[in-house]
Amino acid sequence: MRLRQKIKVEPFLAFGNKEGIFVKGRVITSYKQKRPMSRNSWFKNILATIRRYSVKSISDALVEIHFHSQRFEVRTDKDGVFEKQIEVENPYLDKSESVNFKVIEPLGKNKSTWASKKVLRFESSNGIISDIDDTILISHSTDIGKKLWLSISKNAYTRRPLPGVSDFYHELTCQRQDPIFYVSSSDWSLFDLIRDFMRFRNIPMGPTLLKDKHINLKNIWKSGSGNHNHKLEKIHFLFTLYPKMKFFLIGDSGQHDPEIYAQIIKKYPGRVHAVFIRLIGQLDPKRREEIESEVGMEKFFFVESSEQALELARKNEFI
Repeated sequence: MRLRQKIKVEPFLAFGNKEGIFVKGRVITSYKQKRPMSRNSWFKNILATIRRYSVKSISDALVEIHFHSQRFEVRTDKDGVFEKQIEVENPYLDKSESVNFKVIEPLGKNKSTWASKKVLRFESSNGIISDIDDTILISHSTDIGKKLWLSISKNAYTRRPLPGVSDFYHELTCQRQDPIFYVSSSDWSLFDLIRDFMRFRNIPMGPTLLKDKHINLKNIWKSGSGNHNHKLEKIHFLFTLYPKMKFFLIGDSGQHDPEIYAQIIKKYPGRVHAVFIRLIGQLDPKRREEIESEVGMEKFFFVESSEQALELARKNEFI
């Protein structure tokens, strides 16, 4: 089978522990996107959003993976996404690693080229897992209209962070010595925007795990909404991948972060240092009572700002 359009691998993740790594990406029709600028008008940003969501995900594509001297093959799912756990230790302890990807089937308009992703391996005893929307990035997730307008009319350089987030995350990660992982209900089409936003706002980078379901122009309003069980699954994955690591969990009260983190505390006793929840409005007393009855409130810190979270982290000698 040969496609009329050029296709490519878009790698998202390549991280793991000393025994092996986890890789993830998707196969899409290739498109050209100019780097955003802070002076871009809302009209230019909307055009860029249209281009981003006009790409087609290629299901059942065969992807070749090269890592060190080994070769693997994996097929994409219905959303064009692939993932693979690779049990390979780093034979070059003093050198960085990269994993390479290429589409074998179907053949695109032009021959597929290799895509590369730097591998991150973590062995720290502490880590951070953070939500994105309304935790580091102002998104108005509880208001569909505002959220949609922000997502289509702004870019990585005009989206605004929550005040104080950069300082708080730098302190909590011991100036980037400890790893940070981001888990969000945003879709993979926003991966580049999120990463550019973090770089521009000097927020510590880390593996970013998003929602797999493909979003296109017809259902763009669904981005970041719907069932959030995938966040729980991805956090379970991180706790399993790093069985000796203890975590700080950060989120907001706008969606289900407090309840998700309570489930994690219950399933992994002794492995959560603390939970920081940014309050969006008043927390429903019933929600607080349910969390307290499930796991107690000793681990939970409900805050109104990153500055308050940083102050509490220092007071409790987390940093």
